[in-house]
Amino acid sequence: MAYKMAYKPKFISFDCYGTLINFEMGPTAKRLFEDRVPAERMPAFLDSFGFYRLDEVLGEWKPFFNVVENSIQRACKKHGVEYRPSDALALYDAVPTWQPHPNVVETLEAIAPHVPLVILSNSMVDLIPHSVAHLKAPFHAVYTAEEARAYKPRAQMFEYMFDQLGCGPEQMMHVSSSFRYDLMTANDLGFMAKAFIDRGHEPSFEGFDGYGVNRLTDIRQLPGLLGLDFPPQTATMKRGS
Repeated sequence: MAYKMAYKPKFISFDCYGTLINFEMGPTAKRLFEDRVPAERMPAFLDSFGFYRLDEVLGEWKPFFNVVENSIQRACKKHGVEYRPSDALALYDAVPTWQPHPNVVETLEAIAPHVPLVILSNSMVDLIPHSVAHLKAPFHAVYTAEEARAYKPRAQMFEYMFDQLGCGPEQMMHVSSSFRYDLMTANDLGFMAKAFIDRGHEPSFEGFDGYGVNRLTDIRQLPGLLGLDFPPQTATMKRGS
C-alpha cells in the first residue's frame, strides 16, 4: 500500500501500554471483582476505575502502584464495593504478564533498522523491562514516568524525552492509541507527525480528526507512513486534517 505522505523523523516514540502491549487493566479488574460487582454494574465500575487512573496521574508524581491503588479504592468507594488490600497488588502484579498486540513485534522489527525506536511510558523503571522484553525489537531508548517525575498527558514527560534525546518534537513522530494520554499533548507540543492506532478503547475517532493524526486501523500500516516497504495489509488508513 502506497501513501502520499512519507515522514522522515529522527526518532519515533511510542506509548507502550494499550498501543504496543495489550493493556489488560480493565479485564484484570473484571476477573478480580466478578464476585463483588454484578455483571450489569461492571461496565460502570470499570469506567470509574479508568477515569480515576487518569485523574491520579494529573497531579504530582507518585509511584504507579499508588496510582493503581488509589484508583481502585476510589472506584470501590463510588460504587459501594468492598475493597481488599490484595486488590491493588493483584492488578499491579499482572502488568508484566501482558503481551503485545498482534503484528506489533514484526512491525517494530521492520522499522527499527531505519528509524530509532523510543518508548515513552507511564511506567516504572523496574516494571517496564518486562514489557520491553515481550516486544523483542531493539529500542534506542526507553523512558518512564518515574524518571521524568511526571505522567502523560503532562507535557513534562514529553519534555524529559526531548531533553534526553537532544531532539525537538518537530523532528519526531509519536504513536499512540490514546488521545487523552498522548495525542492531544503531542499535537500541542508540535510533533512532526502523529499516528493514532485505533484500538477502540477510547471514544470514536470522529471529532478528533482536527488533531492532524494519521489514523491506522492496523499497526502494519505504520511503515507505510515512513516510506518503508512492508507485507500487504488488509486494513485502511485515514489521513486526519
